[in-house]
Amino acid sequence: MDSVGPVGLWQGDGAAQEGLPCLPGSSELVQQCLQQFKVTEAQLRQIQASLLGSMEQALRGQASPVPAVQMLPAYVGSIPHGTEQGDFVVLELGATGASLRVLWVTLTGIEGHRIEPRSKEFVIPQEVLLGPGQQLFDFAARCLAEFLDALPVGSRALQLGFNFSFPCHQTGLDKSTLISWTKGFRCSGVEGRDVVQLLREAVARQGAYSLDVVAVVNDTVGTMMGCEQGARSCEVGLVVDTGTNACYMEEARHVAALDEDRGQVCVSIEWGSFGDDGALGPVLTTFDHTLDQESLNPGAQRFEKMIGGLYLGELVRLVLAHLAQLGVLFGGCTSPALLSPGAFLLEHVAEMEHPSAGAARVHTLLQDLGLSLGASDAECVQRVCAAVCTRAAQLCAAALAAVLTRLQHSREQQTLQIAVATGGRVFERHPRFLSVLQETVKLLAPECDVAFSPSVDGGGRGVAMVTAVAARMAAHRCLLEKTLAPFRLTLKQLAVVQAQMREAMVKGLRGEASSLRMLPTYVRATPDGSERGDFLALDLGGTNFRVLLVHVATGGVQITSQVYSIPECVAQGSGRQLFDHIVDCIVDFQQKQGLGGQSLPLGFTFSFPCRQLGLDQGILLNWTKGFNASDCEGQDVVYLLREAIQRRQAVELNVVAIVNDTVGTMMSCGYEDPRCEVGLIVGTGTNACYMEELQNVAGVAGDSGHMCINMEWGAFGDDGSLGMLSTCFDASVDQASINPGKQRFEKMISGMYLGEIVRHILLHLTSLGVLFRGQQTQRLQTRDIFKTKFLSEIESDSLALRQVRAILEDLGLPLTSDDALIVLEVCQAVSQRAAQLCGAGVAAVVEKIRENRGLEELTVSVGVDGTLYKMHPHFSSLVAATVQKLAPHCAVTFLQSEDGSGKGAALVTAVACRLARLTRV
Repeated sequence: MDSVGPVGLWQGDGAAQEGLPCLPGSSELVQQCLQQFKVTEAQLRQIQASLLGSMEQALRGQASPVPAVQMLPAYVGSIPHGTEQGDFVVLELGATGASLRVLWVTLTGIEGHRIEPRSKEFVIPQEVLLGPGQQLFDFAARCLAEFLDALPVGSRALQLGFNFSFPCHQTGLDKSTLISWTKGFRCSGVEGRDVVQLLREAVARQGAYSLDVVAVVNDTVGTMMGCEQGARSCEVGLVVDTGTNACYMEEARHVAALDEDRGQVCVSIEWGSFGDDGALGPVLTTFDHTLDQESLNPGAQRFEKMIGGLYLGELVRLVLAHLAQLGVLFGGCTSPALLSPGAFLLEHVAEMEHPSAGAARVHTLLQDLGLSLGASDAECVQRVCAAVCTRAAQLCAAALAAVLTRLQHSREQQTLQIAVATGGRVFERHPRFLSVLQETVKLLAPECDVAFSPSVDGGGRGVAMVTAVAARMAAHRCLLEKTLAPFRLTLKQLAVVQAQMREAMVKGLRGEASSLRMLPTYVRATPDGSERGDFLALDLGGTNFRVLLVHVATGGVQITSQVYSIPECVAQGSGRQLFDHIVDCIVDFQQKQGLGGQSLPLGFTFSFPCRQLGLDQGILLNWTKGFNASDCEGQDVVYLLREAIQRRQAVELNVVAIVNDTVGTMMSCGYEDPRCEVGLIVGTGTNACYMEELQNVAGVAGDSGHMCINMEWGAFGDDGSLGMLSTCFDASVDQASINPGKQRFEKMISGMYLGEIVRHILLHLTSLGVLFRGQQTQRLQTRDIFKTKFLSEIESDSLALRQVRAILEDLGLPLTSDDALIVLEVCQAVSQRAAQLCGAGVAAVVEKIRENRGLEELTVSVGVDGTLYKMHPHFSSLVAATVQKLAPHCAVTFLQSEDGSGKGAALVTAVACRLARLTRV
């Protein structure tokens, strides 16, 4: 099937035109003439591809070659939610030819309840259309005042939406520079100037009313925004009126002109100029060329001149005049009216194509033009109208198919389901335009399921809706900023946290009352690279535990490990049963590795709360993580392990050290970088350790050398010192935790709690109407639904907004693009505060080390482990940036640890063995 016939059905050459009678024995001249208006499927697909290419080129900001369309941001970042309400004034200029319209629009915010707008149309005199720009805007201001005089406005301030339907370069919602006049307007001194400012100046000169011009909107955007709320979101606007244009919601990150990476923005394609570069050459007729040459702007707006209502009647007139001059129509006679530009209007063409009354209207209209019709002339005239208008609908469909394809591909959807708002007199008055458009779109974009929805007064209600949406977004922005303000910490606040932590560190080291326990670990040195040998490591921190063989050699560290499980009956049985099981697993591992009979040094990572009395002494304070083995709490766990080893008489194991996972992290990185003297964990929980001067550690003998201190900094602030930073959301999370009032620093930083903080904020914003249209969902009431891993996914730079929506929808949270943006911003605020507080803590530690050593500048490395630090896309950089600001005299490098609990435990053991050898020497 090669071509589209005049009624929009795909036909081969010579096929009958369904719906209109063929002219028996019609002249070859008529056929030849109308054949020019036939467009093949291949040509339509080429137009679709060419326009899509031009759109993407313009979006990228590629200036050469000059894109055929402009892709202008309209700075409308949201479609209506249905909750918008209030009274708005609308000034409409350029949408209805040589007139302007003023409207009073009331939005109720109640579904299905509409109040008809009041409006008045004012005809613009010809001398104003072609005169100075100030004259036009003063005329508009007078019309506004005259309209409002008839309403009980009083002295209240009014919000105004300005529908300005001409090509503009918009740099803000209320900033728009006219690029060029179209539609017969030629006012001087306006092109290149901000039309909003010109209107504001005119309103000020009028001085009658307080009008705030909130938004400047073209009729296409107004059409999209004026679409009735339905099951599908309306994200495309299509206008075919005097001129033609389309707009759609594009992801802001694709619009180079905006330099934005989040959210959506409405883009006005300005497709009337498509083809000005010659792309439409194959489908242009001699009549198109004539019309273009006789227009006010030859060579420009070529696509619009084939589609827009201002030109369809003129194309029909040119064809009829041509056929009359050839002797095919009207007995070869013309009339002055037929030869006069503008004699045929869109309304005439639509009436003549009417299925039932069309033939009669042809006779009436043409007789009014001084023409006498022959027997078959009426049918021929209808056929000409059908050919011109069908081509217009098909070309429009090809362009719309390009937009739909763009949306489908950018959203990576197999089937795009979307609503397209239509507006303009061609849609309203032409009997077949929409059906031809629909049929052609279905052919060219079969993977797009499109619902066409007539816009409800796009120029009026739609523009009011843009203004209302802007007001809603401004109000919501204010509430959001107020909610998140406590999470946006200043450098001064962070410096206070740093100073408070420093003070708590000193008190804890002295043995004074402090929220930081500052526990000695009896690790007295970090690796120096000379460590050699084979070591065993045991990593116990949950229902699975690991046994590792760590080979430390000149070429680095090699690890062999095996995971063993601890049955629930063992974890909650007797302590003897638990440690016997652990030793059985160690023996099994030794046998599998061929280590029988060897007594290797062993490091024991024991990730439960302990009070260490020596490198190989650790008193279990209490079980956590589902363990409840009897006769262990208050006991030295190394002693319990050694007892179990003795019970297996054939086994020799040398337990050298019990290790905290934070210390293991520092030691693991210390083997790679001798400057690593700080360990940091930011995962489910958080903690830090560092190398302190032994002389500063009360309760441990000795005045020289160093001692690694386990800060247990998760409890920092349990004395109330963080009260000034705690929010109501932190309080809610704390109260719902298993340890209210404890681990306050950890609850503001670590992965176990950040998701819950976010969830409480989302609940609050929903109650304010900022999120989810104010509708509470049971899913959001569910505790721990919002895992911290979702923060990492949502904040990923590589994710488009649609992917953020998908993550949240998978959680059972039906939301709009606006909601997704707000959730993203909440996640960013919570994780940023966490990273900055963590950075303030690290700054306190490195500054303490620097001052301990009396250095002007300190170079130090921090070994880090934990899923939040490693997996969150911005956490690590925010920590580093905060440390740089708060500790400018410290050059801090962050190293990510590999297997701190396994490799680190072995290295603690290796360092202890090295130091023991030195002592013996």
